[in-house]
Amino acid sequence: MEKRKLGKSGLTVAPLAFGGNVFGWSADEATSFTLLDEFIAQGFNLVDTADVYSSWVPGNRGGESETIIGKWMQARGNRDKVVVATKVGSDMGLGDGKNVTKAYILKEVEASLKRLQTDYIDLYQTHFDSEATPVEETLEAYATLVKAGKVRAIGASNMSAARLLESLQASEKNGYPRYETFQPEYNLYDRPDYENNYAAICEAQDLGVINYYSLASGFLTGKYRNEEDISKSSARGQKALSYLNERGLRILAALDKVAAEYQSTPAGVSLAWLLSRPAIAAPIASATSIPQLHELIKGVQLSLDKSVLELLDQASA
Repeated sequence: MEKRKLGKSGLTVAPLAFGGNVFGWSADEATSFTLLDEFIAQGFNLVDTADVYSSWVPGNRGGESETIIGKWMQARGNRDKVVVATKVGSDMGLGDGKNVTKAYILKEVEASLKRLQTDYIDLYQTHFDSEATPVEETLEAYATLVKAGKVRAIGASNMSAARLLESLQASEKNGYPRYETFQPEYNLYDRPDYENNYAAICEAQDLGVINYYSLASGFLTGKYRNEEDISKSSARGQKALSYLNERGLRILAALDKVAAEYQSTPAGVSLAWLLSRPAIAAPIASATSIPQLHELIKGVQLSLDKSVLELLDQASA
C-alpha cells in the first residue's frame, strides 16, 4: 500500500481517511467496530474524527465518535497501527461557540484523550477558526501539547487562506509547531474555493491535504440523479439537491463513462481523480457497510490515465 506524507510531520498514511462522523450516528458501535476492523485489515490507517461528532443526533452531546474509536482501539490493542486525527474548536452547543483559545484547547484535549483511551493524538486539528483569537495563542496551546507528548502533529480546517498563511508565518517566526495538514471541502464538483484560495499555499508549504466531502455528500456516488432520488433519502442527502444542475449532471455522465471503462464506480473514479491532484494525501470518506467500504478502497487503488483525467477536468470545469 502506497503511503503518503502528512506534511513534514513524519506521519505517513495510506491514501484514504475513514470519516468518523458516522460513528454513533448512522453506524452504531458494533457496525463501527466491524468497519474499522476491515479498514485496518485492508492496509489503511488514518481515522478522522472530532470532539463534536455526533452532537447533531437527538440525545447525543458530542464525543460519541471518539468514544467508539477509543473502545475499539482498547478492545483490539492496536493503537500503534492507527493514525488518530481529531479536532477541536467547533461549537459544542455549550455556549462557548467556536473556540480556539489556549485555555479551551488545553481543557478539551484532555476530554478527547479520555474518550479515545490514549495518551497521545497523532494529528490534532483546528476544526473551526475563530478570528477573535490571535493565531499565536492557538499555536502556543499546541506547542504546549506537543512538548508534553500529548499531540504529535497539528492541522487546520475551516480557516481563511489569510489566517492559514498568518499561522504558518507565526510558527516559523516563534518556533511553534506548524500546521502540517489542511482539511478543505474539495471534490470533483466543489473545486473553486480550494483551487483558487488554498492549493498554492498547500503545495508551496508542503501541507498534506485531507479533504472532506470527497464525494459531495453522496452526489458523486451517482445515487442522486433527480429530485425523486433525493426526496427518498435522509436529511443527509438533501445537500445533493444543490448539485442537481447542468454541470452536476455533466460530471455524473463523465463519471459513468470512466467507471464503465475501468470497471469501477462513480465514487471510485471520484476518489481516484482526487488522488491525482497535487498535495492530496488522503481524501476523507465514510461508509456504513462493508460493501460501501470496499467500493471506496477500490477507488483509491485506481490509477487514471491522462486523457481520462482531462475528460473529468473538462466535465467539472
